[in-house]
Amino acid sequence: MARIAGVNIPTNKRVLIALTYIHGIGRAKATEITTSLGIPAERRVNQLTDDEVLKIRELIDRDFQVEGDLRRAVAMNIKRLMDLGCYRGLRHRRGLPVHGQRTHTNARTRKGPAKPIAGKKKVTK
Repeated sequence: MARIAGVNIPTNKRVLIALTYIHGIGRAKATEITTSLGIPAERRVNQLTDDEVLKIRELIDRDFQVEGDLRRAVAMNIKRLMDLGCYRGLRHRRGLPVHGQRTHTNARTRKGPAKPIAGKKKVTK
């Protein structure tokens, strides 16, 4: 099992898919990594040599922000918005949708389970 960026990537999957197990690397970046190192798309992780794994690890450490550093950067960006008191920061603080979605109905993922209101009945037709 290869360990890259602190993540054990699955050994029986293709390299392109296995790299997406690292937070911050999707299909596009995985493709970019494999093509820049000259690793064929159909190659599996268990077929990689130690040298190739080392090259992948060095390339990711050098060129990409992944895992803990990326999570920390995203958290700091959200905290900055909240400290500024801007609209997006207030939405984050209140736990409401940030990107302009409606909240009259829906938005249950951000708002949590519906809270019953005393005296309010559903209208039957």
